[in-house]
Amino acid sequence: QVHLVESGGGLVQAGDSLTLSCSASGRTFSSEPMGWFRQAPGKEREFVAVISWSGGTTYYADSVKGRFTISRDNAKNTVYLQMNSLKSEDTAVYYCVADPEGSWRNPSDYGYWGQGTQVTVSS
Repeated sequence: QVHLVESGGGLVQAGDSLTLSCSASGRTFSSEPMGWFRQAPGKEREFVAVISWSGGTTYYADSVKGRFTISRDNAKNTVYLQMNSLKSEDTAVYYCVADPEGSWRNPSDYGYWGQGTQVTVSS
């Protein structure tokens, strides 16, 4: 059975940094893109970032571009999200995703999801 397990969430202050990790088990995703989505209370799930299988290509939502960095370690079957200069509007549950089909930006493109980790940014 395939599992994506996120970790690293927590409560921080505006301007702080936080790094999320997502470890995959049950199969390797070293040949597929992996990424992150988030969902704030009362809002739809939104795309945050995606990284190609090699790590050579990344895409970000405009709202996080320049502040967040996605990376991966295929030897560890793990993807990371380094979040700097956090804002209150970054407060959300962050989900790890893998193996998309289609545009990479739609939740429906992904067949594998983690359970989510809460990030709360206080202003």
